Amino acid sequence: MEHVAQRRGITALRDNLWDTWIADQCRSVKRQVMRRSEGEVLLLRRYFQIHGKPLNLTNPRTFTEKLFWRMITWNRGDMPPRFTRLADKYAVRAHIASTVGEKYLTKLLWHGNDPRAIPFDLLPAEYVIKPSHAAEQVIIVKGHADRDEIVRTVSGWLASNYYWHGREYQYYGIKPRIVIEECLKDQDGNPPLDYKFYCFNGMPDQIIVRNHTHDIHPIFDTSWNLLDLVVSNCTVRPLVPKPVNLDEMLALAAKLSTGFGFVRVDLYNVRGHVYFGELTFTPAGGILKYTPESWDLKHGDKWDLSLDVKTRT
Repeated sequence: MEHVAQRRGITALRDNLWDTWIADQCRSVKRQVMRRSEGEVLLLRRYFQIHGKPLNLTNPRTFTEKLFWRMITWNRGDMPPRFTRLADKYAVRAHIASTVGEKYLTKLLWHGNDPRAIPFDLLPAEYVIKPSHAAEQVIIVKGHADRDEIVRTVSGWLASNYYWHGREYQYYGIKPRIVIEECLKDQDGNPPLDYKFYCFNGMPDQIIVRNHTHDIHPIFDTSWNLLDLVVSNCTVRPLVPKPVNLDEMLALAAKLSTGFGFVRVDLYNVRGHVYFGELTFTPAGGILKYTPESWDLKHGDKWDLSLDVKTRT
């Protein structure tokens, strides 16, 4: 009787595990099937919550309307494949090298998809770890590295799809990888300023400057005049000195933004050497609000949406 009870217990456990696996698979399939419709509802709701009015999908005119139009259109599946490749923090490196040259790339120290294979003993004392398939996730190592904690954190990154965070479809199909790069530092030993160039149809229009603590947000025009513009209540707007090689940065941003209705080109400037940061197609997942609102229409007028969708044959 004892053996019979044991067999029954094993059978029940196996059945429970099987039922759990089937339930997980059903939830996964349902999530994929409902992805487009639920994503669209969430994006429409997000726009309404930010702006207090429904999104004009038929005739978007302002920058923020076009930004959400882009996200919803792409979420429906009407996105050129190049945007996934260019949002991939590993794959984009080949595009940058072929478009403007390898000298603008931060040195790649290692990449792979197994956190346990990270060659900690071969890495320098300082480096940066980030995932290829997500945004706003980074580990800066300076000196001692808590290897177990890094492996746990990175494993979590690899197990998730960043698309579900904000329904930014360009992240949906990116192959998860770990990317480890050299750690850039300014003359004081801090992470360098991040220069974010808003570009329309290959023309840089404005530059947002952020520091590593994200507590400043001045916005300049291409002649380095501080603009009377606040985005999303980021009101700390110091007069950051104009980069000596601003013309080089503008030329680089122009070249990297050619062929896009809108893209934000992020660059670093370390002691006179310009480094590529990333190409951003849906800043802040659309959570942006212009003050004064007139800027929203000014930027919307510059954005040609025809470059956002698949070419029809």
